Amino acid sequence: MHRRALLAATLAAPATALAQVSGGPIRPSAPSGAPAIGPRWPDHPIRMIVAWPPGGGADTPARLAAPTMQRVLGQPIVIENRGGASGAIGQGVAAQAPADGYTVLADTSGFITNSLLVPGLGFDSEKAFTPVCKLVDSPLILVVRADSPLRSLRDLIEQMRREDGKLPFASSGAGSGPYVSVITLMQRAGVRATHVAYRGGAQSILGLVGGDAVFTFSTLPQAVPLVLEGRLRALAVSTPQRLANLPDVPTVAEQGFPGYSYAEFLGFHVPAGTPAEPINRIWAAAAEAMKQPEVLARLGQIGMLPAPLGPREFQHFIAEHRAFLRARIADGSLKRED
Repeated sequence: MHRRALLAATLAAPATALAQVSGGPIRPSAPSGAPAIGPRWPDHPIRMIVAWPPGGGADTPARLAAPTMQRVLGQPIVIENRGGASGAIGQGVAAQAPADGYTVLADTSGFITNSLLVPGLGFDSEKAFTPVCKLVDSPLILVVRADSPLRSLRDLIEQMRREDGKLPFASSGAGSGPYVSVITLMQRAGVRATHVAYRGGAQSILGLVGGDAVFTFSTLPQAVPLVLEGRLRALAVSTPQRLANLPDVPTVAEQGFPGYSYAEFLGFHVPAGTPAEPINRIWAAAAEAMKQPEVLARLGQIGMLPAPLGPREFQHFIAEHRAFLRARIADGSLKRED
């Protein structure tokens, strides 16, 4: 189903070491027309919409943070997965929620790219949401099937050059982190490939294993177990340094692309107009979660890096990332959908 049709149909229905925790609270004055928030906020459960399917790189850290956040805030956090269309379905549901602090969107870079790349969404993430905090960075790993003849990034680049745009690659949707990482690599190498989109990272890995695609960049929770089982072969990692749990896998930068660096991230957002008090308290609860030894241990096991940023710093981070993507659209590296 076309992504816009899928989004419309869904919206019509009922609805490692710890990184330095940085970022102060935002100013306490609420935007004009914002709902009044009493001193007892929150006084009922908070809805957390994860804009990706269960078990993926967005869902896992959100679920790891939720127990501590519940304890700090004194109310249950009800996680609702609304995956599909590179996160646009979950984003659209959250954009329609009241700006009262009781709806939190957990999302990745698709939060930014959908509004830039996909027309007709019915919302603009830059105007519809206020960024609250960033939780983690997620390195990406370039993988092929274990029975593939491709054994290095150079092999893959040469194959893309020979097939001149016909070699299929999988991602969790146009504008997702895996998609942007491939597009950036292809721009550097001067090659092309054919995009095959899936609802989420786990589904893109299944497509790769099933033979519908030749390669993909993936977050570690989906790919590393299959690499260790011998079902996938890792060709490169997207970060500047090699990963501790995959020390033999070279970086993209090491293989002829100096300076190449890309990591997916997960952050929390609220509908625009949400008063400062809930934003600050959600950030404080998330920052506390990122200090818990069991959370840090689990993140380390799955290769995610704690990278908390508070409201002001996260808003600046989002603005910089959006400017980077707009520049890639302007130079033709990223293309809007028809």
